[in-house]
Amino acid sequence: MTQDDELDAAFSALAHPARRAILARLAEGKATVNTLAEPFDMSLPAVSKHIRVLENAGLVKREVNAQYRTCTLDTAPIEAVANWTEKYRHIWNARFDVMGHLLNGMKDRSS
Repeated sequence: MTQDDELDAAFSALAHPARRAILARLAEGKATVNTLAEPFDMSLPAVSKHIRVLENAGLVKREVNAQYRTCTLDTAPIEAVANWTEKYRHIWNARFDVMGHLLNGMKDRSS
């Protein structure tokens, strides 16, 4: 998988609020699929599909221990997204600086 493919998969996986909530829970530590499903008003198979999307994007690793299936967070794809967005920080900062100057100018004129 190329770097672009990995970013596409990560952004696609992060696009759904339930998947972001699952990742937020996994940031606290390992969890079973049942534990991850508890806060959602959806079926266990639906939650499993969301976990599979996260797993396919490399964001989650699933382990099978006897009858338990546990999930853990893999932060590498999130770090790749953060590194990609960091390349554009200077553009955002420049735009915010321009907007700040415009707003200050408007404030000065209204005083």
